[in-house]
Amino acid sequence: MNISLTGRQLELTEPIKAHMNSSIDTLSKFNMDIISVNVVATAQTKKGKEHSMVEFAIHLAHKNSIIIKQNDDDLYAAIDIATDRAQKAMRRMHDRDIGHHKDGINEAKNEANSNIDLSEASEALEDEIVPVELDLYKPREVEDVLNDLKETNKMFEIFLDNEDKTRVLYKRNDGKFGLY
Repeated sequence: MNISLTGRQLELTEPIKAHMNSSIDTLSKFNMDIISVNVVATAQTKKGKEHSMVEFAIHLAHKNSIIIKQNDDDLYAAIDIATDRAQKAMRRMHDRDIGHHKDGINEAKNEANSNIDLSEASEALEDEIVPVELDLYKPREVEDVLNDLKETNKMFEIFLDNEDKTRVLYKRNDGKFGLY
């Protein structure tokens, strides 16, 4: 890993260089094959007030570079915040590389289909259907069916009315009831 430390309008003292190097060393824990790290520290005066800016340029093999710029009144604080942001970005890239599968869609389909026996699946579907007899043997009033539907959590009720017509009373989305 190549490390380049640069100071613009600022002299990099040994403690500042040591702090930058220790911050850069924390980036190696992600095993991301870092080619080079360029750190540029700048001292600026805006509105009569001194503040520092740190720019990290992290170049990774076979991946996009990570560029982080951080402003702060204190140079050490700017380095720490920029390092935290760089660690977060590298953690995201590392998790994306490790966590995501690189299998193609065809391999996934073949693997999923290899474990399924179609005859067993069709038999299992047939076993799930259970016929139920309806209690349509005596006519009921609409009000009685409405009261029964309100007391239960059913969505609809099928019944014969007094004219021997098959009717359906159902709950609507707006809270009212419909009769078919």
